[in-house]
Amino acid sequence: MQQAQTEFTIYTDGKAFTELTEEVAAWLSQTGLTTGLLTLFCRHTSASLLINENAAPAVQHDLLHWLSRAAPEGGPYEHDDEGPDDMPAHIRTMVTGASLSIPVRDGRMALGTWQGIFLAEHRTRPHARSVVAHLIGD
Repeated sequence: MQQAQTEFTIYTDGKAFTELTEEVAAWLSQTGLTTGLLTLFCRHTSASLLINENAAPAVQHDLLHWLSRAAPEGGPYEHDDEGPDDMPAHIRTMVTGASLSIPVRDGRMALGTWQGIFLAEHRTRPHARSVVAHLIGD
């Protein structure tokens, strides 16, 4: 077994999904490992990672709207240290998750045809987000 690790910085413009499938795939191809398990971990409590459809932009638009309704800004939250989008961002992260595990075979992520990897920015203002990638395999 061998291991490889890197860290990606994703710059966001505020609430949105930023696809990072191609960046992860490029790094994966440089590792030389062909079979294993890839773990991606978002190092933040107000941004998250998800796998979803990357062919129809309407999917991301609808998901952002759903998350806004599920955890609205201005709700009855005690925690608002960084503004009205603070606690809703934490809730959205809890719902969507901070890490992903993706099988690797033949040197590629075993994603489905329409699947892509996205960083979900849950805050209103732009951020630089850190995602750690760890691959273990042969």
